Amino acid sequence: MNSVADRPPHPPTSIAPPLRRRSDAPFFLVMGGISSGFILLIVLLLAADILFVSFDDFVAALKKPEIQYAFRLTLLSCTAAALLSVWVATPLGYLLSRFQFPGRMAIDTLVDIPIVLPPLVLGLSLLILFHLPVGGWELESWLRDRVGFPVTYQWPAVVLAQFTVACAFSVRTMRVTFDQIDPRPENVARTLGCTRGQAFLQIVLPQAWRGMIAATTIAWARALGEFGPILVFAGATRMRTEVLSTTVFLELSIGQLNAAVAVSLLMVLMAIVVLLILRLLGTELGS
Repeated sequence: MNSVADRPPHPPTSIAPPLRRRSDAPFFLVMGGISSGFILLIVLLLAADILFVSFDDFVAALKKPEIQYAFRLTLLSCTAAALLSVWVATPLGYLLSRFQFPGRMAIDTLVDIPIVLPPLVLGLSLLILFHLPVGGWELESWLRDRVGFPVTYQWPAVVLAQFTVACAFSVRTMRVTFDQIDPRPENVARTLGCTRGQAFLQIVLPQAWRGMIAATTIAWARALGEFGPILVFAGATRMRTEVLSTTVFLELSIGQLNAAVAVSLLMVLMAIVVLLILRLLGTELGS
């Protein structure tokens, strides 16, 4: 009788067949189906506007002097608000990203207030700020009488209303940008003799240009769609403080639905052109 040790070894077990690779089609079907719902909604909205207005109505609306004025003021005010936003957001985003200081959390919260406030409330707050009497002194009266630069219900009010909202989005964008930049090269530069300002200008800022373009884009687009604060703080006076967003409101109020939709399409085209230009600029700079 053979012992266990004398028994022949068991034949090697057969190699298990590889697991059958399942198709990824259901994954992409679910993900694509959910995503396409939002894309389809945007396409349908644009298609409805395009089908509602004929080309002749669109051209006739653009020939109106008040709409041409609103178009020019919109371009200038949005550009000014976007540039001011990036100018302010860059240092503020850097400070919030790099340093811990007393009141940092409070400042971080204050920056978000224009984002969460209802637009009409923000416009009303601006109006009260400029007309609040403090010991017989009033900001709007001082600017108008002493400086010769009235703000309320003038074009500067349009820029200020757009800037107040757009800057908050720019600050968020710039802070995330600086969070993603490695601080070690900046610290090395300081150990080699650079001041804090030199390290910021020569090391940090060149790495933050993508974020600055993104912040400019977001601020410009946000300023283009701003309506509530402009209506309350700057008014909607024809050929004076009228921008395209308030033009839509004014045309609707007088029953000119075709003109309102035409201006809406114009705003869509402007937003698309600006986004394409800035993204192409970013691509060229990146290459």
